Amino acid sequence: MSRIQYPEAQFEAALLDPSRPVPEGLYAWNGSDPTARFDVYRNNVIVSLIEALESTFSVVLSLVGETFFRAMAREYLHRQMPDNPVLSYFGGDFPDFIDQFEPAATLPYLADTARLEWFRVRAYHAPDAEPLSFEALQQALAQPERLPTLGIVLHPSAHLLQSRYAVVSLWAAHQGLLQLSQVDPMLAEQALILRPELEVEVIPLDDASARFISSLQQGLAMGSALENTLSSYPDFDLNSALVTLLKRRALLSFED
Repeated sequence: MSRIQYPEAQFEAALLDPSRPVPEGLYAWNGSDPTARFDVYRNNVIVSLIEALESTFSVVLSLVGETFFRAMAREYLHRQMPDNPVLSYFGGDFPDFIDQFEPAATLPYLADTARLEWFRVRAYHAPDAEPLSFEALQQALAQPERLPTLGIVLHPSAHLLQSRYAVVSLWAAHQGLLQLSQVDPMLAEQALILRPELEVEVIPLDDASARFISSLQQGLAMGSALENTLSSYPDFDLNSALVTLLKRRALLSFED
């Protein structure tokens, strides 16, 4: 089966919507009706894309079940085709789609669960980088007058998730790390998703640490980030937070 001068957008629309007719200009090599062959091709493409989403968003799949997930994924595919030949990169805006998907409204934590899973994919494929050494941190702390103007660069795999829901615990429960019955999904949670070496880690954070990391990611220097954090969390301990991030290999460098 070949495609002859058919607009790409129209071809994609027909490919993802079984109610649309076979695009004009298609023909089979043996002269037979291309409809059946196109239907097989259409089905294979849709199934492959749905399976790719199931692989990436396995916890979302577990939360809603296969039937609901596949119906939701089909609706998503009507609006979004992959823009990268690597299927593991497909689905970056699936969490935003879930946010607007009315049948999922009864599970308000579902979109953030998907975001956590997508951040894990991004962390896994992030570039390798040598984290900041303890000696470099000691040198910075030994010059307290410079600290307020220093910026902190996080490891390229680092992604901060801040949610109004207990999606970190929900994810952990589906990895066998917690009992699902013990999770109250309506509690806010934060986490740093990171791949310092081979394995992607999901690191739970307290509110103050999440605020500090968020401030750094916004490009604030350490002094401004600290001030922003202390305004809401006066007991925040900067040194302790830096040492914890260092041990987790989440810091890449300081910059003036």
